[in-house]
Amino acid sequence: MITEKWDILDREGTPTGKTTVRGKCFLKQGEYHLVVHIWVVSKDGKYLIQRRSDTKKVMSGEWAATGGAAISGEDSYQAASRELFEELGILMNRDNVKKAFRIRRKNSLVDVWMTVSDKREDELVLQESEVADAKWVTAATLRQMIADGKFHNYGKEYFDLMFSETNKFRGNLV
Repeated sequence: MITEKWDILDREGTPTGKTTVRGKCFLKQGEYHLVVHIWVVSKDGKYLIQRRSDTKKVMSGEWAATGGAAISGEDSYQAASRELFEELGILMNRDNVKKAFRIRRKNSLVDVWMTVSDKREDELVLQESEVADAKWVTAATLRQMIADGKFHNYGKEYFDLMFSETNKFRGNLV
């Protein structure tokens, strides 16, 4: 088991100079760690979603966005790029990515990224310890999965922002 260190950030995302170890930390009020979500969108508007491994402690077996925690020393882009490659085998580069928004949760700052890919499902390289399955779905299917509880519910504000930002992002691809 690899020990994963996180930088402790303040409310604005500025590093405090302190670190903590994943699973052994109890962040105090006003302390945060950085989490990234990466939404992969195809040129025809589909979303690449993934089902988390059944062995994961958190959200096991749930359909969710690609993502994870930034490790100590990483910025948001580096964490997003690493997570996307580790979990799905997709390379992200600055020409096809946009940081869409940041949302503050209990003790995490969640940076939500958008990137474009048309990689087929059979071309994905799934990290078995993290990802059990991945598939492309339409926006309508994703919305239905959220409504039916078949996709992790990040909250109304999150999804409103995500769908709005996806439309802007896709508009810039044309």
